[in-house]
This record gives sequence, structure tokens and C-alpha cells, in this order.
Amino acid sequence: MHGEYKVPGGKLVVVDLDTEDGVLRRVRVAGDFFLEPDEALTAIDRALEGAPADLDASGLAARIDAALPPGTQMFGLTSEGIGVAVRRALAHATDWTDYDWQLVHQGPQPPELHMALDEVLTAEVAAGRRPPTLRVWEWGAPAVVIGSFQSLRNEVDPEAAERHGITVVRRISGGGAMFIEPGNTITYSLSVPDSLVSGLSFTDSYAYLDDWVLGALGDMGVKAWYQPLNDIATEAGKIAGAAQKRVVGGSGAVLHHVTMAYDIDADKMTEVLRIGREKLSDKGTRSAKKRVDPLRRQTGLPREAVIERMVGSFRDRYGLTPGAVTDEELARAQELARTKFATPEWTARVP
Repeated sequence: MHGEYKVPGGKLVVVDLDTEDGVLRRVRVAGDFFLEPDEALTAIDRALEGAPADLDASGLAARIDAALPPGTQMFGLTSEGIGVAVRRALAHATDWTDYDWQLVHQGPQPPELHMALDEVLTAEVAAGRRPPTLRVWEWGAPAVVIGSFQSLRNEVDPEAAERHGITVVRRISGGGAMFIEPGNTITYSLSVPDSLVSGLSFTDSYAYLDDWVLGALGDMGVKAWYQPLNDIATEAGKIAGAAQKRVVGGSGAVLHHVTMAYDIDADKMTEVLRIGREKLSDKGTRSAKKRVDPLRRQTGLPREAVIERMVGSFRDRYGLTPGAVTDEELARAQELARTKFATPEWTARVP
């Protein structure tokens, strides 16, 4: 069995192993990491040899830590990351480069249609009728997108939203509210087979699916990192929030979508969103305006250039073929937008 895992902010870990009678055998760890002293690698292999095959990543990491020689130094590598690579080998996980990725980047769409497209395209990936897809959104109207489990009245001031012509929609994933203005926001979705994140915990899957965009931002001079559970942050503040939804059916799929602040009208945002003191208390700031630092200031690039560089970075890593939403997919999404995402029953399902 073969498993690979790129440690967030670090290097690639590769594990090859067999199993016999419910335990790990012939374990070999490799990768482009740095490790001192040399004998630490042998110690890692020995620590994993004979480990129960159902041991989780934390348990595997504990075995490794107990076996490492005194003074061991890991660079681009963690014991937990090795444990994750083992779990991915056992789960027969796939890798980014195992797929022919498709890019969907079409004209502006209404907010409710974007919600529906995420559901439809991810279901198509789960069913095997669509390749794994990177979809870059263009917004047809300003919006507030609330998480699947958020209270509508607690998150949005309806009078302010109406005054500013803002549509309120609810997505199928959890997480917090997002304030959207078409020219000030960059949003993308990844619709991926479940096997791409096999062996990863829910938390680890966020970091794994965000890693490519951290590299893209770094190429633009923005030092960014994954901040658990679902933020992309810089020293100047948060720049993006992610959310996920597991889709059942077929072989299963994961929807991972991210909204990034290219620019922001902070005064309007705080009028429309009811961002309470309790939510801000764990962010080390009293003001919602200070939580977000837009990409426009950090990159100095036009929004279109930021998107182009992000897409180019993805293409260079994994390959990417231009594609489109099919007529059948669009028809299904339009019907779903009409019967679900544009209805008060769905938007106010948590009043």
C-alpha cells in the first residue's frame, strides 16, 4: 500500500507498507523532508512496524515520538504527518495528480444559482459523471451567504440588507456568514472525489485542500497560512474563509469552497452582518473591520490578475483543462435554485 501526504507548510511524506494479521509490516517512510540524525528514519520505520492497522494518526505519531533518538530535528516533517500518510496508504487514498482536473470559470451568476451549482457539480463528481473540478465564481449581485446551520436573524440585519440591495442566501456547508460584493470578492469551489481526502481527519482535509492556494499567494508575495479550522490568514489579518460539505451517492465527493476578500467595504459589512462581541472575542480584536485584510492591498494586483495567477498556480501543480457547466447540469441547478435556494423555507430554515 502506498500513501502520500504533504505536511501543511512543509514537505511531502511518502509511506509504503503491507499489512499482515491486522498489523503494519515492511513499513518504509520517505520524502523530500529534512531529518537529523540519519538513524531517526530507521527509528521511525521500526516504530511503525507491528503497529495495529486500525491505530489512528495520533496513536501512530505517539509511537514515533517515543522511538525517536534524543535531539532529533524534523524540518518540513511532523510525526502526525507521518501518521496521516500511513492512514492514507491504508485507505487507498488518491493524489491530486491522479486526476484530469477541469476548470469552470463562466460569467456572473445570481447568488442562489451559485449555491445550486455547488450542489449539482459535486453530486456529478460523486457519481463519476464529471471530473474533479475547480470552479471560479463570478457574482451577479451582492450577497450575504450564511452557513447551513446559522440563525438568519442572528447573522443578518434584514433592513440593512434590503437598503443596500443585498441578497441573502444559505449554502449547504457549515461555517460562518460571508459578505459578498462582485468586484471585491474572489470565490472558488473544489468538487473532489472522496478518495482524495481518504485517511484525513475533517480538520486535516481543510489544510490539505487549501495548500495549493497558499502556494499561489506566496508566489504573489503574500505570506499566508492555514488557521484551523477554516481560515486563511496573514500577519495583517484574515483574508479568506473555507467551508466543506460531504456529498453521498456514487463513490462520494467533497465540496470545498473558499471566499477571499479582494477588497471590502467594511462599513457596509458591519451594517449588514450582526457580528457579535462573543464571535470577535477569540480573534483578539474588538472590531470586525480589523479581522479582514484584503488581497488588493497585499498584492497590489487587479482582481482579475489575482485570479489568473491562482488558476495558473493550480495548473502548474496538477494540470487543468478548460471546461464548462453542461446544459443538463445548468438546467438541474436552475431548478434547484428556484425550488430550494431562492425560497424563504430554505433561507430561514434556521430562523
